[in-house]
Amino acid sequence: MASDGRAPLMKSAVTVILGLFVLGAAWLWFALNWNYSTGERAGWVQKFSRKGWICKTWEGELAMVSMPGAAQEKFYFTVWDDAVAESINKAMGRRVSLHYEEKVGLPTSCFGETRHWVNKLTVVPEIPLAPGIVVSPSEAAPVTAPQK
Repeated sequence: MASDGRAPLMKSAVTVILGLFVLGAAWLWFALNWNYSTGERAGWVQKFSRKGWICKTWEGELAMVSMPGAAQEKFYFTVWDDAVAESINKAMGRRVSLHYEEKVGLPTSCFGETRHWVNKLTVVPEIPLAPGIVVSPSEAAPVTAPQK
């Protein structure tokens, strides 16, 4: 039986494919375990839903207002943990602080629509009216219509 040289070529092709697979897996591991940045954003969650065709993730929108009357800035975020998603759903309509990790270099949108992954929620007990002026919810008087 004569060898026509295909066996070393097949071995080289398999080695290259395996090497690419290992490099891809290493990159994915690195991107999931390394954070470009971490931080906190505070505001009101105005939109939160579970989305995706195949990979379902929680996607949300936080409205951040620096001062009453100022234009709001939107912070888009992704949540992977169902317990965190449940706490966000319970806190809808209240001012919250979201702790996030920014993930960079993930290969597809299957990991979420945004780079900001929220992993903790804290309900903010104070209502800031302006810089330096804070009213706690227990001190805030209910708004009533004037009597005629």
